[in-house]
Amino acid sequence: MHQINCPWCGKRDEAEFQYQGDASVTRPKPNASEEAFFNYVYMRENPKGWHTEWWHHVSGCRQWVKVVRNTATHEVHTTGKPHDKLSKPKAGGRK
Repeated sequence: MHQINCPWCGKRDEAEFQYQGDASVTRPKPNASEEAFFNYVYMRENPKGWHTEWWHHVSGCRQWVKVVRNTATHEVHTTGKPHDKLSKPKAGGRK
């Protein structure tokens, strides 16, 4: 079982969390075009490797956690609060 380091609760089993989506995309401004919102909602990549994601600690503090995770190995590199800027490891690199 993999673990996720919640910034509020510490290390917890991944089973306490629920994946909530891509944290690398930015919501368009309210006056953006319909196409911009369409692209934001539907046009997502399916990356292999390190990716920044949203996870929700549903069986714990119920806070949102930003996670850098490898989509091929499920290894978690780093975690943070929603406004934290997290870096990914260099290509082929580990922690």
